[in-house]
Amino acid sequence: MKIVALALVLRASLATAQTAPILDDLVQTHYLKEVALSPDASAVAWSERIFEKGRDTGRTAVMWMPTDGKAKPARIGEGGALAWAHDSHRLAWVNKQLYVAVVGRGAGRVLTKLDGTIASPAWSPDDARIAVLYAEHNAGGGPLNAEPVETGLIGGMIHNQRIALVDGKTGAAKTISPENLHVYEIDWSPDGTAFALTAAPGPGDNNWWAAKLYTLAVATGTPSLAYTSTTQLAQPTWSPDGKAIGFVEGLMSDEGYTGGDLMSLATGAAKPTNLTPNRKTTPTAFTWLSATQLLMVDYTPAGSALGTLDLATGKSDTSWSAEERVHTGNWPSFSASRDGKTVAIIRNDYQHAPEIWVGPPSGLKQLTHLNGARKPLWGEAKTVTWKSDGASVSGHLLYPRNFDAAKRYPMIVWPHGGPASIALPEWPEPTLEPAVMAALGYFVFQPNPRGSYGQGEAFVRGNVKDFGGGDLRDVMAGVDAVLAQAPIDPNRLGIHGWSYGGYMTMWAITQTNRFKAAVAGAGISNWQSYYGQNSIDQWMIPYFGATVYDNPPVYAKSSPITFVKKVKTPTLIVVGERDGECPAPQSYELWHALRVLGVPTDLVVYPGEGHQFVDPKNKRDLIERAAAWFDKYLR
Repeated sequence: MKIVALALVLRASLATAQTAPILDDLVQTHYLKEVALSPDASAVAWSERIFEKGRDTGRTAVMWMPTDGKAKPARIGEGGALAWAHDSHRLAWVNKQLYVAVVGRGAGRVLTKLDGTIASPAWSPDDARIAVLYAEHNAGGGPLNAEPVETGLIGGMIHNQRIALVDGKTGAAKTISPENLHVYEIDWSPDGTAFALTAAPGPGDNNWWAAKLYTLAVATGTPSLAYTSTTQLAQPTWSPDGKAIGFVEGLMSDEGYTGGDLMSLATGAAKPTNLTPNRKTTPTAFTWLSATQLLMVDYTPAGSALGTLDLATGKSDTSWSAEERVHTGNWPSFSASRDGKTVAIIRNDYQHAPEIWVGPPSGLKQLTHLNGARKPLWGEAKTVTWKSDGASVSGHLLYPRNFDAAKRYPMIVWPHGGPASIALPEWPEPTLEPAVMAALGYFVFQPNPRGSYGQGEAFVRGNVKDFGGGDLRDVMAGVDAVLAQAPIDPNRLGIHGWSYGGYMTMWAITQTNRFKAAVAGAGISNWQSYYGQNSIDQWMIPYFGATVYDNPPVYAKSSPITFVKKVKTPTLIVVGERDGECPAPQSYELWHALRVLGVPTDLVVYPGEGHQFVDPKNKRDLIERAAAWFDKYLR
């Protein structure tokens, strides 16, 4: 036993020695997480992660520079959720309180003194007021954050996120939306008399999946129901003439990670018009250019695209596309000027660290040069396509560092979270990410099976009532396609995923013994018990068609625990202690079963962490443990 224990310690020490230089190099990156172009296109602002002494501080800097490139980037504060005034001179952002700066005249000033959480600032058309989403007593934060420790009466107090109007000069604030309605997104009407909003009764973390489209009169604070969807709604945006509200509607998995069809609801109409029916890509963000034309961002099977959509003819033109990610969920990396002739985007892929590009969609030019010294420590990335059940499926294959075609390598299959999401080439962060494992000498395969964005709404709906069925067939067909074209040892396959990818990892090891090692992050082992444990059960109804109490079999057939006696794969299980999206008991349940069945397994519960890890020490520990686990079973 002492020899075994010593071997484990040595293996962990080796993993630390291997990963440390990679992570230390990555923290030198300027991580640009949000971009905002001024309405007149004269300046661009962004938020940027702050690292000190080689460690992530958890803070973000607010930066800006003119788009003519004649001045260097300047820091004007800390925070995020950037919003330009229509005058293109003032910038608002959030850092616990609301801040405002006259750009180019020094640091910003704090405008509010509110006891609560502030989000999503938006200037009124006359720039006299700033609307924010405000939750009293710091009740906001979102489902990705660590859930609060609850004792006593559970669910008895709900602090909904409401619309508050802040005076642009004095900072005086007044809430105007109803107390019983949680507001997720807002947009001022062109005349400043109303809002378009998505909202639902609280609690907010759960009911985004049931949010409806409303309008709300500023003078009275009275909401009026405009549209109820059977799936999800996002990005309500008034047309320039105020005669319609555009939005994205589709089967989505996380608030902020948007995909679906572009819709337009005319004033007074009962139903919206689908502007992108049967589209073979996935719109994820848009802006109005005029009352009859939209500028939009699409996910494609291989990357992202910018293009225009003519509402009168339905004609769509692509101005730019690349194998990279443009829209990054809650951190928007796409922004357009008032006239839509200029856009700013954050571009990055596996070979290029983030930079801001600005210009017309068909003529983007690099503006910032912050990461010129960053070079990839992993191999090249290739787009892979294959057939599964007669349909075309795609993914990305990342080659190992110092690739030698004469050698045979282990490979890690990396299903993404969601399930409504997409894996695209992007520069990695200093944690457990595909490129980090490629830097450690592995091939990494990222499939986008049915249920993913990129191939239209019908493809996204491909795994409804079929979790782990067709999507796993897609993944395994992709594995075979990759094995046929790259020098990968089929006897040294591993699998890792987080969230829905963690579920797919847990599920895959119950359906096949082809994987010799697995690392399941924040997964789901039992859909039946999960329904009563998580804090976001509303997302499950569109996928399963009914509650677990109304149709238990549809939940049981996709649960890894149902087939757990088939597992032979050594499995490391990791999860955050206060994860509300994929609670720790789901990981305990699989770990307990594997121990009873004699399958090699470890469970690590990270203290204080939610679904999205925050503590840099925990992020490092996570990659070191995963690397040691894969090294043990795949090297």
